[in-house]
Amino acid sequence: MQVQILYFAGLREMLGKDGETVELPSDARSPLQLIHWLQRRDPVYAAAFGDLEKIKCAVDQTITGLEVPFEEATEIAFFPPVTGG
Repeated sequence: MQVQILYFAGLREMLGKDGETVELPSDARSPLQLIHWLQRRDPVYAAAFGDLEKIKCAVDQTITGLEVPFEEATEIAFFPPVTGG
């Protein structure tokens, strides 16, 4: 399943991009599992997602918890708790 991942604020700055489209591995069925997969891909992701208490997410533009499973998500956004406009 392909999903668009969006990065905002400090995450965007640390990763050097505002998003990417990836093919999800079969074991990534929640935002937290997706983060763990990203962290294993590259040390830059491990650093960017190093403090999970500072990460919020939205699945298909609906705010959700990191551990809430998603089914057929097309977009997952990660951002800090407070994001400016």
